[in-house]
Amino acid sequence: MTEGELPSSVVRPMARGDFVAVTKLIQPYVEQGVLLPRTRKELLALLPHGFVAVDQAGSVVGFAALEIYSSKLAEIRSLVVSSPWRSRGVGRQLVEACVNCARTHNVLEVMAITSNEDFFRRCGFDFTLPGEKKALFITTRDVP
Repeated sequence: MTEGELPSSVVRPMARGDFVAVTKLIQPYVEQGVLLPRTRKELLALLPHGFVAVDQAGSVVGFAALEIYSSKLAEIRSLVVSSPWRSRGVGRQLVEACVNCARTHNVLEVMAITSNEDFFRRCGFDFTLPGEKKALFITTRDVP
C-alpha cells in the first residue's frame, strides 16, 4: 500500500461465524432508529443471501442481505457500513453483491427501502420501474 492509500475491504458471502460481528455492527444503528431491529432468527434467515465487508484484519466493517420474496421481487435489507469505512465504496460493493445475487437467482426486481435515497440512486436504483410502476406503503403500527 502506498502512502495516502486507504486500506481496502473485501466483500464476501456471510458465514455463520460472522453472526456475532454482524449483530454488533447493526446494534448501534438499531438504537439510533436508522435500522429496524432484527431478531436472531431473522438474521439467521438472511444468512444464505447475506454479505459482509471485511477489512484486511478480517474484521466485519459492513453488512447487507438480499431477502428474496419471489422470482419477481427481492429487497436489500439491513445495509450498514461502519463509520470509518463510509465513503470508500463499501456500501456500493455490498449493494452490487446483493444485486448480483438477485441476478443469479433470476429475480426480476430488487427494491431498497431507505432514508438515504441519494446513495441508492448512485447505485442505479430509481423511484419508478418500466411502465411507471411505483412502490407505495402504509404503516400499520408504531415502530419504536
